[in-house]
Amino acid sequence: MNIKFVLFSMLFSIALVSYAQENKKPNIIYILADDMGIGDLGCYGQKFIQTPNLDKMAANGMRFSQHYSGAAVCAPSRSTLMTGQHTGHTPIRGNKEVGNNMEGQVPIPANTITLAEILKAQGYVTGMFGKWGLGFNEGDPNNQGFDEFYGYNDQKLAHRYYPPYLNHNQKIDSLEGNDWTNKVTYAPNKIQDHRLKFLEDNKDKPFFAYIPLVLPHAEIISPNDSIFKLYENKFIETPYTVDNDYTSDYGPNIVKHHYASVAKPLATYASMVTRIDVYVGQIIDKVNKLGLADNTIIMFKSDNGPSVEGGTSPDFFDSNSKFKGYKRDLYEGGIRAPFLVVWPNKVAKGSITDHVSTFWDVLPTLSEITNSETPDNIDGISFLPTLIGEENQAQHDYLYWEYNIKGGRKAVRKGNWKGVWYNMNTKKQGHLELYNLAEDISETTDVADKHPEIVAEFKQIMKDARTASALFPFEN
Repeated sequence: MNIKFVLFSMLFSIALVSYAQENKKPNIIYILADDMGIGDLGCYGQKFIQTPNLDKMAANGMRFSQHYSGAAVCAPSRSTLMTGQHTGHTPIRGNKEVGNNMEGQVPIPANTITLAEILKAQGYVTGMFGKWGLGFNEGDPNNQGFDEFYGYNDQKLAHRYYPPYLNHNQKIDSLEGNDWTNKVTYAPNKIQDHRLKFLEDNKDKPFFAYIPLVLPHAEIISPNDSIFKLYENKFIETPYTVDNDYTSDYGPNIVKHHYASVAKPLATYASMVTRIDVYVGQIIDKVNKLGLADNTIIMFKSDNGPSVEGGTSPDFFDSNSKFKGYKRDLYEGGIRAPFLVVWPNKVAKGSITDHVSTFWDVLPTLSEITNSETPDNIDGISFLPTLIGEENQAQHDYLYWEYNIKGGRKAVRKGNWKGVWYNMNTKKQGHLELYNLAEDISETTDVADKHPEIVAEFKQIMKDARTASALFPFEN
């Protein structure tokens, strides 16, 4: 046999394998915490709560300092993620229930093009494991691009961590021992089992695993296991009891969508954040054991700022860090949250970026990575150049948020300027507050009276950036 031919064949085979590896579609895992503040992670400054796996993610990848949630509450934030549209355009702009004694939230319309559908068209197996909140029927995950769904469709049911059942595609999966009185099966642990099985089952195919965790959203509750024992006696505690209007304990008289009382709220909340970290560690370990790490993108984010409900204590833990506001606020503390990305050999280890980005940028970013077509009606901009260290990163002209309850709230960020307008639809109307984030990151000093030209520009943006919504009307 001609030795030159053998050598050529070997080199050609190596080149083919190298080309195939370089052009193989990356697996994508997007993990979304629920009501976690940017200050809840060690890599963002947390002092009391242990998050070693997430801190390791930051060390092995990129940490974003200016990445924004899609909204200040659950459902619209998820809608912006799935559609690539901000809350002035995305179909779901608030936590609106279907009503008429029906379960679930107003469904995302059938004709919506979702991130899952885009990736599925590229040959991805798609799975969603956790809290959906975008409706049953036409809005159901199985009808919005997900091959497999396991978890909570109704986000009000997700107020409880020991429900009698979860949804598995179009079936009900009863949870052993749970009957609204007895608490045996901790739902997040059961959902985690399904996540890990999905990774195992689809290790030989490109997959998109969307993992919207329920933790650490209220109710504040945890199994009495090794994770809880890390904090059981660490803090001076004041029990959170039933002596308020939105607390109801498990038992025959339970109000299902309320929250349980909790004897040690600080320890319990801390354990819930650490449980998230444990889940992330299990997912990373599974990816490593399956030999998928080099071709898997893992992203971690929170859907909005920290909650002040159900026994949470964001001020004690400094959950919103140096930022003003909490969940439902359009100040930085309500919408600026942690974002970590690991992509071996693509994203530089230990890198930190101040690129201003947001939920509605995820769809075009993953579309560009997977060579997918991007819908024409999106508001997002791909941040792939930032991830891979290129200098041609496009920038947003502005970011826009709206929230049609709590008196009506809007916010705009443009450059270092931030405009926030509360009580837009009340008799005693508020005014547009203006902050220079470069000088006042905590939004303590309203300088609107000193910059009337910027105020006028922001008012015009708030008017022009949206389309009308019959479901989520915003009159001012």
